[in-house]
Order: sequence, then structure tokens, then C-alpha cells
Amino acid sequence: MDDNKVIRQLIRVNLELEGIEVVTAADGAECLEVVHQVRPDLVTLDVVMPRLDGLRTAARLRADPRTRDLPLVIVSACTQCEVEDGLDVGVDAFLAKPFEPAELVRLVRELIVGRRGGGADRLGRVRGPGDAEPAAGHAGG
Repeated sequence: MDDNKVIRQLIRVNLELEGIEVVTAADGAECLEVVHQVRPDLVTLDVVMPRLDGLRTAARLRADPRTRDLPLVIVSACTQCEVEDGLDVGVDAFLAKPFEPAELVRLVRELIVGRRGGGADRLGRVRGPGDAEPAAGHAGG
């Protein structure tokens, strides 16, 4: 989920090239609708969004028994305060903009595999360009 169409396309293309099905949403309200229709394996969220921002979207997803265990990744130019707020609402990971597409793919795969292996661990770390970690699926965002 990102209000910037270019960022949504960047995320979509890079994940689809890796065989991951992607469904996009332009804001938090649309994301909630899509998540309940599609049941994705993971959701990426931007923080600053119209209608419903990424942190409030994450809080609503965590409050809903149907989506409380859904891996959530904030992909945004996060401030430390936003990172702390994200951890408070249960976001699994953060990817700082600008990001390397390969890092996005690794992070998504890591969280999807972790979920299938018994639940996603709360990673609680901020990743940016050059912070690659070794880490497959359906992502909404």
C-alpha cells in the first residue's frame, strides 16, 4: 500500500519478477478492503497516506482476529518516532525509502517463509540500502 503510484509499481514489478503475486492499494482504507477480500500472506504499508495512514491501518489489522498474525512491513522514509509507533502497533519490519529492490524481495520472502514456518517473528529492525540479510508467496500492499 502506497499512495505513490510509482512506488506501488516498483514494489509490484520487483515482487512479481520473483513469482510473488501482488495486489495493490492506494491508501489504508482501500488496503483494509483488499486484505479482507484477497487474504494476502503479507502487507507492505507506507506511513503517510490519505484517508487512513499506514500506522492506523496496521493497528486495525492487528486488532482484527482474522488479520492479527498477518506480517506487516512499513516501507517508508520513517522517523524514529514512526518506527517506535510501528513497533507499538505490531509491525514486523521496516524498510527505509529509498530501498534496494533486492532487499524488498529478501524481506518479503523472509517474512512469508517465517509465517508458513509457524508465525512471523517480530523483527523490529529498520533496514535501508546496504542492510541486506539472507532470507516466497502472495503480498498485498
